[in-house]
Amino acid sequence: MSENKRASFGGKLSVILVSAGSAIGLGAIWRFPYIAGKHGGAAFLVVFLLSVLAVGIPAMLAEFAVGRKTRKNAVGAFRSLSKYWSWLGYSGVICAMLISGYYYIIAGWSLEYLVNSADGSMFASSLTFKEQFEAFQGSYRPLFYCIAFILLTHFIVSRGVEKGIEKASRIMMPALFVILVLMAVRVAFMPNAVEGYRFFLSCDFAEAFKPETIMMAMGQAFFSLSVGMGCMVTYASYFKNNNNLLSTSFNVSILTILVSLLAGLVIFPAVFSAGLQPTEGPALVFVTLPEIFSGMPLAAVWSAIFFVLVVLASLTSTISFHEVITAYLSEEFKLSRKVSAAITSALSILLCTMTFFSLFGVDFFTLFDYLSANIIMPLGALLTCILVIWFMKKNFMKEQLTNNGSVNKYIAPVVVFMLKYVTPLLIFYIFIKNFI
Repeated sequence: MSENKRASFGGKLSVILVSAGSAIGLGAIWRFPYIAGKHGGAAFLVVFLLSVLAVGIPAMLAEFAVGRKTRKNAVGAFRSLSKYWSWLGYSGVICAMLISGYYYIIAGWSLEYLVNSADGSMFASSLTFKEQFEAFQGSYRPLFYCIAFILLTHFIVSRGVEKGIEKASRIMMPALFVILVLMAVRVAFMPNAVEGYRFFLSCDFAEAFKPETIMMAMGQAFFSLSVGMGCMVTYASYFKNNNNLLSTSFNVSILTILVSLLAGLVIFPAVFSAGLQPTEGPALVFVTLPEIFSGMPLAAVWSAIFFVLVVLASLTSTISFHEVITAYLSEEFKLSRKVSAAITSALSILLCTMTFFSLFGVDFFTLFDYLSANIIMPLGALLTCILVIWFMKKNFMKEQLTNNGSVNKYIAPVVVFMLKYVTPLLIFYIFIKNFI
């Protein structure tokens, strides 16, 4: 596909919303609250904010620079910069495939809970919410809803960059914020909600600087911004040449932080109001929150609104890693977008089906999660930082950050310094700790 025929996002707002959609997903709505709950609430939040600045934004900018400079899919982008580094693009595509093997399953859970909330069956059952979740896991329904979510993602991606991804993001991202704010206002009036605010917003600095808290916060910042898996390289290939990369990365990071904050302001007051513990772990959303909603007037309505939020957050992310694979197939094999999207969706269904089985004792769900999150993503981001600073021409990142000297003249050197010395060391730390 030639550069002059290549699709591009319509404007600054679209660029921010689409990129933020890739970053904002289950990591912000589902993972952030329970990780923060296990690591001191506000203490975790402080280190998370610092980690976004030191790790997330510089790594994102490195990927933005690669994507916009080459205007190609992940593999083609790295190959254009250096034929010896094309394997780094393949690692991004492989990572997106592995993530699709388990992320759709969790996204499917949210779809199931949305349906059961809307029809009231969740609150009419004689089973406890934990028993309902276990019964759901033991049935065919997780695979059914997983495939339904893949097909929903396929419909959007197959429509193209402007009519599909961009249009969907311009609708879903504002809707996500509206629902979050609505939920945050509602829980503020719940009994004992102030204890939830105190837990989430009062900082114990002794807790904040424990090694485990630092590691978990850095990991959350790193993974919540979708770097290291080809998403930001692919999306940046649709940026226009006058797009301000630094401004975009800051706006995307701010939106991601804001969603994480709002998720905490929704979940922790509700948890304390119900007399539950904020350290419930991954079951916090799918087991604990229905328990909270059951004690509220119009329980089914509030539960449905919340799970609409989770579905939207999931969908903005599934679109991004679906697009990584679709763009690769379309450009590298000269296939139409519809055919490429269909192949991607078929691969996703196959991989998700695998996760419901084990082979020689191997749990594919855990394997796909471990390989993508603990190995491929941090290595991909680390090596991208090294490539743009140490192997490209000296002024490569400076030219990209300043749009050839027209913007960000005084901030660009700071970012280059971070990419050269600070960010790679921090990412390497995350990689080693996660690997161990």
